[in-house]
Amino acid sequence: MGHLAGSKSSLIPLIDRLNQYPIGLVDNAHLREILSILFSPEEARVGAAFPLHEATLEELGERTGTPAEALAPVLESMADKGLVMDMDYAGHNYYLLVPGLIGFMEFTFMRRRADTELPLERLAQLMSEYLHEQGRGGQPAEFFGSPTQLTRALVYDEHVPVNSRITSYEDARAILEQADYLAVTLCYCRHKKEHLGEHCRKGAPVEDICMVLGEGARFLVRRGFARECDLPTMLEKLELARSLGLTHVTDNVREQPSFLCNCCRCCCELMAGVQMGFSDGIAKTPFLAEIDPERCDYCGACFPVCNVKCIGLAEGLRGVARAQRHAAIDPAVCLGCAACLDACPQGAITLVARSNPATPPRDKGRMFARILWEKGRLWPFVRDRVGQGVRRLLDPGRRSG
Repeated sequence: MGHLAGSKSSLIPLIDRLNQYPIGLVDNAHLREILSILFSPEEARVGAAFPLHEATLEELGERTGTPAEALAPVLESMADKGLVMDMDYAGHNYYLLVPGLIGFMEFTFMRRRADTELPLERLAQLMSEYLHEQGRGGQPAEFFGSPTQLTRALVYDEHVPVNSRITSYEDARAILEQADYLAVTLCYCRHKKEHLGEHCRKGAPVEDICMVLGEGARFLVRRGFARECDLPTMLEKLELARSLGLTHVTDNVREQPSFLCNCCRCCCELMAGVQMGFSDGIAKTPFLAEIDPERCDYCGACFPVCNVKCIGLAEGLRGVARAQRHAAIDPAVCLGCAACLDACPQGAITLVARSNPATPPRDKGRMFARILWEKGRLWPFVRDRVGQGVRRLLDPGRRSG
């Protein structure tokens, strides 16, 4: 392990390739050590050669200059570690380089395997430090800093005001019901915390609490990162998450989201980003929590429940008698998830409609294109897609992107 950490020439091409994704990886010593643990030298070389779309073994052989019989076991090893995704289409196997975030960093902690040679304690420390390094700069800014968010919160539908309604893409139950394949997996964040000697203060489980959907879930099940699950069981787990006051988070898209996480304030890296100051780092629901000052007795029961820590003493009441105090919610930070509502013994918290709620991009392609445009990285993808289209014209048997 660590064989690449000091090798600038070995890692820079891989980092450059990963930085062509919408969420790149800020290069520093922590990242290089993480990559040196996860990638062998040959895997780093192969990863750096990947196109921006999926590719066959033959295509990757051409790009790497490696015979198919030598390349196949390398790709198999990478798929088993979650570094590449392998997909079958029309009898052909295709490979896609997995991004770092959301991607192989999460996958690393999405299973327990007795036979793993990975130093998980060291990886947990490195990843935690990497994701919080430089405060609002560094990797947090890369992940949370775009106007178009990668993820969005979902509301507890039972708390939606009677004069409002939510669309199917805003409803966690509907998202699960519409998915063509369902699986559950370990919570990456809580598993990572476990290796740091920490545990969820809300008592949320590590096992089988986060959900993966669709084609990505099939890959994760096939490679041992998740297990297939039926809809009734998934809905039960959703109710468990709500009973624990967890916030549902999914892809910031309207069609075919690929995951549904159940996040807490103490472990979740997404919630940590909002707490770090990226108030718009997660797209919000169409609702906003609001506290009735006449009913609130400032008992503080809601404070530890909010997963982005946006509830506190109302402005201007510091120093006044406790009996005259009441809590308030920071509307700029509130996700509108409704996780706090059931915690209030006075029933002082309700949801109200947010003015001008944002509409998520239709699908992942459009979401990624927006983020790439905002970061000035769209041109390589355009060039890649044009090249792929030309290749398909020359060879119509190839899969479309």
